[in-house]
Amino acid sequence: MSDDETIGVYDAQAADYAAMTDAYNGTDPRLEAFIAACPPGGLVLDLGCGPGASAATMARAGLVVEAVDASAEMVRMAGALPGVTARQAAFSDIDAVDRYDGIWANFSLLHAPRADFPGHLAALHRALKPGGRFMIGLKLGTGEGRDRLGRYYTYYTESELDGYLRQAGFTPVERKLGRGTGLDGSESDWISVAAHG
Repeated sequence: MSDDETIGVYDAQAADYAAMTDAYNGTDPRLEAFIAACPPGGLVLDLGCGPGASAATMARAGLVVEAVDASAEMVRMAGALPGVTARQAAFSDIDAVDRYDGIWANFSLLHAPRADFPGHLAALHRALKPGGRFMIGLKLGTGEGRDRLGRYYTYYTESELDGYLRQAGFTPVERKLGRGTGLDGSESDWISVAAHG
């Protein structure tokens, strides 16, 4: 994420975001499945870690967690949690090769412009060890635009996401659909897909 307006919203509302999401993010069944799919003590990337609840859960489970976020305030909050190493970075900063046993990209890449999405997925595929676990969550829909708070979003259909993942070299293995209320108060349909590298 490199959109200054979106980053500014997260910097300003990090505490509110944490209050809204921490409880669920720390006990998310999708996260439990992701942890179980990673080798014990494996190295994982939390891409767009937010305030760090998911990263902290991964660390408690014995994984080595690198957490990144474009928001300085989110990085500060995540880095204060036990077992979490956090740094400020944009999606385009991910340039590792065969480094991670798992990559958790939970509702983060939806802030990237559609034109940049294939490149980001390709970079994440390169960063993942062969056969590693990848989990992505996005909002369902079409088009691109800003929400009521000014955050930039790109929306995908289920078939579009499947195509992008396969094009980048991922093999989707499980998907889940849901609906939830966001920080701006609006309800959205969402999709999460677990895949192998």
